Amino acid sequence: MGGTAHRVSPAQLLSLKGLSVKNLCVLSLGLVAALAFSGVATAEPTVKSGPQAGDSLGAFYVTKVAGAENDGVDQNANLCYRCRNGRRPQVIVFTRAADGKVAELVAKLDKAVAANADSKLRVFVNVLGEDKADATEHAKNLASSTKAKNIPFVVPNEFENGPDNYGINAKAAITVTMASELGVKASHAAGSADELDVATVLGDLKKILN
Repeated sequence: MGGTAHRVSPAQLLSLKGLSVKNLCVLSLGLVAALAFSGVATAEPTVKSGPQAGDSLGAFYVTKVAGAENDGVDQNANLCYRCRNGRRPQVIVFTRAADGKVAELVAKLDKAVAANADSKLRVFVNVLGEDKADATEHAKNLASSTKAKNIPFVVPNEFENGPDNYGINAKAAITVTMASELGVKASHAAGSADELDVATVLGDLKKILN
């Protein structure tokens, strides 16, 4: 059975094309706006923690629990490592995590200490936690897993959130303060250990080395 084919006039075709273009434009703009909004909504805010570039480096006391067997400090000694390091270039790590990129960073910083002996680079790792005994155990585990030889692992006297004069963000899993001549030259922080950009942190060593 044959049927009469419906023919679209040139005017109707142009009208349909015009509508299609308009619809595509609206759709495209909608997608761009949605993607932009999605990016803003899902992006993790930068975590600010610890002293920032230009700040002075305050003193604070810690208990050494592991690592750096040849640095002249006995295990369980309570001291100010920042004071002991004096005006030397130093990296001070505060961490609530003991695995993943934290372990990677510590292992690479340990090698950096050995490679920059002439500059007298110093690093010490502060492990934080709600319970001092747990923080001590985590510090020992981190020292063991990284096999670091040149870095002391410590628990600050203010073990829950670090020294008050350092302003460690409670939401930061790791905070890295880089200083020389008792002045902060660079600061890094991450909300979780997986977000830590190890390469960027290591790249900033040049800011404190002589």
